[in-house]
Amino acid sequence: MRRPLPAVALCVALLLGAGCATPGARTDDLRGDRKLQVVAAENVWGSIAAQLGGTRVDVTSIVASPAVDPHSYEATAADARAIADADLVIVNGLGYDAWAGKAVAANPSPIRAVIDVGHLTGHHAGDNPHRWYYPADVDRVATAISHDYQRLDPRHAPYYARRLVAFRSSSLAAYHRTLADLRRRYAGTPVGASESIFDGLAGAIGLRLVTPARFLDAVSEGSDVTAADKATVDRQLTRHQIAVFAVNTQNSTPDVQRLVATARAGHIPVVRFTETLSPAGATFQQWQVAQLRALGQALHEATGR
Repeated sequence: MRRPLPAVALCVALLLGAGCATPGARTDDLRGDRKLQVVAAENVWGSIAAQLGGTRVDVTSIVASPAVDPHSYEATAADARAIADADLVIVNGLGYDAWAGKAVAANPSPIRAVIDVGHLTGHHAGDNPHRWYYPADVDRVATAISHDYQRLDPRHAPYYARRLVAFRSSSLAAYHRTLADLRRRYAGTPVGASESIFDGLAGAIGLRLVTPARFLDAVSEGSDVTAADKATVDRQLTRHQIAVFAVNTQNSTPDVQRLVATARAGHIPVVRFTETLSPAGATFQQWQVAQLRALGQALHEATGR
């Protein structure tokens, strides 16, 4: 099952016993030149936070390995302590990283800022949690992070404001340009996917994602796929009703592996996507652009356009 595991009980106990948070000390320090301490539950958001904060922030990203399934991550005592001591915590929400929300709640602070991406973007339980694949949501999160920096560290507010402008206009330029190019060339092309991770990009590009929504959600959530939906996906592959098949390499179940094999046997290009930065040291935009270019190559191979 890929539902988040509530494995913070030990962490919470350690935090409550040790009294790790020191809100008063953080308030005093911010009058000086101390860097803001930022914790992101996932390195996707951590990369953006680091770029927006520059030399004024220290960012810790907890889930950072492309070899780990973030849905089933189990928090450690060190994770919970980092969250307790942070000036700003960024969690994805929407059930994706419930362990992070529990760690925040276990050690409340009146001065800590918390960004819950799901709440920020107006989504609710049951909605697609992979909000970093929705360009408009990425912009909303970047704006919220910058505004929190300016509020927490008003002395350096102009610095943070300039970095937000640069991030939008320069850092994300290739990302938005690649999205626009793919939309111009391939909008309306039918595609398939192994799970809901691909839904955001498909929509941004205008691709027609024909895989049943129930199938996408079931694989993403680790629940059973219906026989009817499985038959539909098989038929789309064997009858070449899709141009490419997008797969999440961090959730490669036996069923997904079988679908990948079917796609390759039918010479349908398979495009790999991940839930965390790959490689782990890449920036958000480097990671996204590399995946988008691979998608573009696969679409070109499939359609000749």
